[in-house]
Formats: sequence, structure tokens, C-alpha cells
Amino acid sequence: MNLLRRHTLLGLFVATLAWGGCAFVPAAPDAQVRQALAPAGQLRVGVYAGSPTSLVQQPGTQVRAGVALDLGEAMGRELQVPVRVVEFSRVAQVLEALKAGEIDVTFTNATEARARDVDFTPPLVRLELGYLVPAGSALQTADEIDMPKVRVGVSQGSSSQGVLSQRLQQASVVPVPDLKAAQQRLASGDLQAFATNKGILFELSGALPGARVLPGRWGLEHLALAIPKGRDAGMTWLREFAHASQHNGVLAAAVARSGLRGMATD
Repeated sequence: MNLLRRHTLLGLFVATLAWGGCAFVPAAPDAQVRQALAPAGQLRVGVYAGSPTSLVQQPGTQVRAGVALDLGEAMGRELQVPVRVVEFSRVAQVLEALKAGEIDVTFTNATEARARDVDFTPPLVRLELGYLVPAGSALQTADEIDMPKVRVGVSQGSSSQGVLSQRLQQASVVPVPDLKAAQQRLASGDLQAFATNKGILFELSGALPGARVLPGRWGLEHLALAIPKGRDAGMTWLREFAHASQHNGVLAAAVARSGLRGMATD
């Protein structure tokens, strides 16, 4: 049995244990909570492809995973409402839809800027931010990125774009429309690096032979569940659900199924 197969089976086994009945559960939601969090009668979960924190497809299978996907499905079960997964090309589109109330929940980096538009639970996962470089790159550490003629890709509208546009003084920050475009432009040599959280970077590296996630980090993401503003009647329950997911195995199962790597340990 190969490593990928063992990892997949382990994730499914952990998920079965986590969802099969747990001591840590949020309070039963009442009608007011259900109306606040799923006003359309279904829980619309926003995801974007290519990130283990959101949505990935396990290689060679039709099995889909992702922390946002799995937490959304678990939340729907607790609320006792149907779940509808709404897919986007990049995280900025997910956030715009959440702000507009077109979706009900996602799992994303809880920044101060985003908190002006949506409401977050306390963070559940800390991820390192780093750089991916293509095969043959002379760059060896994150500290070497900020040099002339280095083009660093970022997802258009992402928090990485905002931070690195201010931080990098010599390297150029290049927005790309989605993660597929980032992969193609790294492979072609148009980009010398791509910057985002290491969960995405390790996922991308698997599709780019010889690509490397550089040692070191330029920051941290603090990922949390997010809902539209104005749904205060559901926030206490949502915080309880988020807290319970850390203790009943639901979050651990979602992380295992997604293959998420790059979590901060300090």
C-alpha cells in the first residue's frame, strides 16, 4: 500500500471516528439560530479549488476534501439543513460572495481588513506563509526573495497581494487570476516564485516536478470560520461549533482528509 493510499485511509478512518458520535458538541440550534446561519433553508458553503484549506480533489480519485468543505458539511449536519457547496476560482471571489450574503459560511484567513466585512470565529488553524520556486531555481530561502528581476506571483485580491505589495521593495508582485495560472506561469518561467500559505504551496508543488517550498516564512495566516455581517443571532452557536470541532475530532479529520501541510508549530 503506497503512502498516499495509507494517508487517505487514515483520514477517512479519523473522520469516521470524529463524526460517529462525540462528547464535545455545540448546543442544539433553535429556529432562530438556523434562520440566522442558513436563511435560504440550506447552508451555502463557499470554497475555491486548489487549497487544502478550502477544496482539493485527491489524486486519481473523485474524492473531494478540504477544511472549508468538511467543516461546512459538519455544520450543516448540526444545523439539520441541506448543504450546497458553491465553488469559486479564488479566495477573493469567495469573500465577495460572503460579504454580499450570496453564501453563508467559509473557512479563511481572519485578517483585520476582512473582519470589517464579515464576522469570524476565533482562529482554528495557523498556517505558515511562504514561497514556492520552480525546478532549477537558485533561490534557497525566503529571505532571498526580495531582489531585482524576481517576479513573485500572488492570488489576485488575496491578503498576500496586499502584504507583499507593501513589504517587497525590489521584487515585483504579480497578481494571477487563479492557482492554475500560477502553476502554469511558474512552469514557463514567467514567475520566479509564488507566495501564499504553505498548505497551497505544498499542493502546487506536487504538480510541478522539482518545485520547492522554501525554508522560512514571511508571516502566518489565522484561519477561522466566517459568515456575513448581520447574523448575530447565530454567532454564539457558531463559536460553540468551532470550539467543539477542535475537541471532538471534526477539525482533525478535516485536516487529515485534505492533506494540509505547513501548519505552524510555534
